[in-house]
Amino acid sequence: MQSYPQHTSIDMPPYGQNVITTAPISPQPPPKDFILWSLFNFVLCNAFCLGFCALSYSIKSRDMIIAKDFVGASSYGNTAKIFNIIALCVGLLVTIISIVLVFLYVPLYFVQP
Repeated sequence: MQSYPQHTSIDMPPYGQNVITTAPISPQPPPKDFILWSLFNFVLCNAFCLGFCALSYSIKSRDMIIAKDFVGASSYGNTAKIFNIIALCVGLLVTIISIVLVFLYVPLYFVQP
């Protein structure tokens, strides 16, 4: 007994007829993950490990973007942003205080009695 291939058909409009289409939906841009800002804070402003926390949340946000979970990615991205702001403020504050203390106390060592 021979078996013949099954016929398949595709529902297509006849040639030359216009098909009613809707306007293409433009995809929303994915939420921000702040990975570069987190790397900067991790390397330069890592007071109290806030830069590390921001970097870990940024990586989690990027993983969620890849998994197409934009709500979770937005949540992790906002948390990373908060950690980045705090880490940057604390890092700048520590840097400014360090510079002021150096200029106040270093000249005292060079003063001869």
